[in-house]
Amino acid sequence: MFNFWENYKKRLKEEQAAKWMHFKAGLPENVQNFLDKTETAYKNYKETTLCEIIETVVFVLVMVIIIRFFVGEIRWIPSGSMNPTLIENDRIIVERFSRFFTGPKRGDIMVFYPPSTQLSRKPLPLLERLTGINCQDVAYIKRVIGLPGDKVEIKFEKDNKAYVYINDKKYEEDYIKSVYEYTSCQKGEVTDEMYANTSIAKCGPFILPNDSYFMMGDNRGNSQDSRYWGTLKRDRFVGRAVVIFWPLNRIKILHQLEDKISN
Repeated sequence: MFNFWENYKKRLKEEQAAKWMHFKAGLPENVQNFLDKTETAYKNYKETTLCEIIETVVFVLVMVIIIRFFVGEIRWIPSGSMNPTLIENDRIIVERFSRFFTGPKRGDIMVFYPPSTQLSRKPLPLLERLTGINCQDVAYIKRVIGLPGDKVEIKFEKDNKAYVYINDKKYEEDYIKSVYEYTSCQKGEVTDEMYANTSIAKCGPFILPNDSYFMMGDNRGNSQDSRYWGTLKRDRFVGRAVVIFWPLNRIKILHQLEDKISN
């Protein structure tokens, strides 16, 4: 079978070469001479070390782009906004393939580009973003709290505990740092003017438009999230955090959560 395949490839190559020679024979002599010189130069180039280096670099870049765009990537945690679930200097694996089939679910920990990050479509910044090499685009990692169409509100109780309410029902969260450490925030339905002031946290209620998500850090007292800058469009998501793989004493799977909303 192997010999058959090799013979087939050899015969196919010879047929293609014959067709090319026949095509060149019908061209003007000066064009033929130019093509002959070009073929000779390309053949000499293919035999050089430079050619091998360039082909290797291009292959690696293409594979990196394919893996990062379709499969997943590695990220590190720079801040304490997701404490205690994720702490500073945790290394995580972010999967990207599920975004092609479904949107984020409530409770998912997602990496995303916030509205303040201007994503350039120019070739160099795009290549940097696809490969992760020298990429300057700021990305956040937060948890999905509100889904498109939800009403989200933060309510403080008399003992200073705070809870998230979704569609007027308390959202049960056993992963946050503390119900006592919520940042104080403005009450009332959020207007465009309030959205514009990203230095002040808002309690809501937030009414989420279609294709919009409400993101919050698990460390509710130290997280710049949707309370400050508003909802997030789906096309801003990079991927879902699935595993902490470093340091070794923190290795764990970041399981998807059940959607627990009190009646």
